[in-house]
Amino acid sequence: MDLAQSLSIVKAGSPSKGPGTVLCLGAHADDIEIGCGGTLLRLLQDAPDLRVYWHVLSAPGPREREARCSAEAWLRGAGHSRVAISQFRESYFPDQWAAIKDQMETIRADCEPDVVFTHRRDDLHQDHRVVCELTWNAFRHHTILEYALPKYDGDLGRPNLYVGLDEPTGRRKVTGLMQHFETQTARHWFTEDTFFGLLRLRGIECGGPTRYAEAFYARKLVV
Repeated sequence: MDLAQSLSIVKAGSPSKGPGTVLCLGAHADDIEIGCGGTLLRLLQDAPDLRVYWHVLSAPGPREREARCSAEAWLRGAGHSRVAISQFRESYFPDQWAAIKDQMETIRADCEPDVVFTHRRDDLHQDHRVVCELTWNAFRHHTILEYALPKYDGDLGRPNLYVGLDEPTGRRKVTGLMQHFETQTARHWFTEDTFFGLLRLRGIECGGPTRYAEAFYARKLVV
């Protein structure tokens, strides 16, 4: 079963009509691409009429330009897309809880997604946790898939849903990350081998026919 078929099954129990709709939420400029970028590329390949709503909650200074350029490149094949960038103070999301909750309610009123991609609830980064908690608060009747990000906390965990990626798709993801986020390339972890390594590790974990994969936490699924 390809990813488009999987999405159609999810959509069958959803109130939305017409082409499938996906919402991507990220605390920071590159989170969506790192967390679920390969899966989005697969979805767009399998379902070119897909509607994608993409919201980054913090992208200060040159990071906003990077976020917009990257999202535009990622969503080039979408049937419809909308990219929004908010400017909440990075690393201080818990202190901005009420304002971020209001923003999440605005996002909720703007779309009826079949699938929501967001941060992992057990992520040790405070911004990521706030986004995840408010995602579940706003989208109570939706399929939510949580992604994990590599960082020094070592909190990747044990996911329970995997999406296999062929090598060209994995390479497109990594190439896009290195191309669009120049401000991050000085960071010791923001390297090709980090991203390929994680894709390869998830590929091993899922035991599928492809070498690479992305992984998610599906905490609640209603069939």
